[in-house]
Amino acid sequence: MSSENRSHFSASYSSPARSVLCVGAAVLDTLFRVRSLPIGQGKILPYDMLQIAEGMASSAAFAVARLGGNANLWGAVGDDATGERIIAELSDSGVDTSGMVRVVGARSAVSTILVDDQGERLIVPFYDAGLHETVKPVTKHDVSAFDAVLVDVRWPKLALRTLFAAREAGRPAILDGDVAGDGVIEMLAPAASHIVFSQPAAERLTGTAETAKAVGLLKRKFEQAFISVTSGENGSFWFDDQTGEIFHLAAPKVRAVDTLAAGDIFHGAFALAIAEGVPIAETMRLSSMAAALKCQVFGGRIGAPTRAEVCDALRGWGVERQSCGQVD
Repeated sequence: MSSENRSHFSASYSSPARSVLCVGAAVLDTLFRVRSLPIGQGKILPYDMLQIAEGMASSAAFAVARLGGNANLWGAVGDDATGERIIAELSDSGVDTSGMVRVVGARSAVSTILVDDQGERLIVPFYDAGLHETVKPVTKHDVSAFDAVLVDVRWPKLALRTLFAAREAGRPAILDGDVAGDGVIEMLAPAASHIVFSQPAAERLTGTAETAKAVGLLKRKFEQAFISVTSGENGSFWFDDQTGEIFHLAAPKVRAVDTLAAGDIFHGAFALAIAEGVPIAETMRLSSMAAALKCQVFGGRIGAPTRAEVCDALRGWGVERQSCGQVD
């Protein structure tokens, strides 16, 4: 990356902070650190554990706050002690939770997660269906105070209304295109201006494990949106709307301790950079680095780096994007 692009992200830190609205999951995670993930039945003894409030949108919002942006979260919790804890922890972490909903009679979302010594994880989540039954109206005036909107797939009806409102308000409407229930991505994606798919979701939608090919297929399907696919240690791919080319950026080489929330940190960094008007190639680089730095820390979202840490790491990263060719 050129020094001009590097300074673009660094300089924006001192400018008025951009506000990003994140919509979706808020969960109390219980993380267990184990030597290896279990195979079959039996008992496994962890050597470390941590409980933390996070989730796709929540972790992305935390990343925004860590990188110097104003992070806002719309999500739902139950009217229980777990819900109180989720909101309190996220608020204490610098996320504006005033838009959170407490649902009477519903249980807050929880998950149990095993993280092994290679940084891989096994996740068992629970979402009470009652959490997301009621959806408030969302207008362009409700989102006009934000510089970008990022939604995940956990509260589809609210996500869809928010994407529509963001587009009407002229704000970037970003979709975290992770694996979801049948028809959810197909419902949300046409309303988005930017979509960052996970590799499993991209493969599920396109039927191909060739990520570059999947990017081209997804661009044909959702022509109105910027299209990207993240593929963990294999890096990220995206369609460049100016050149018609598909580009690949190799992932930074790090020793992964915990990959949990790495994708969410990528999405939070991406949303903030888009809100700041950072060029797309630089946006992909800094988002990739933020995710990689997170992977070096056990504890889910708590590994999200600061802006200074990302900028310092980018100075020593010489990898550039590579063209995968144009879409046929």
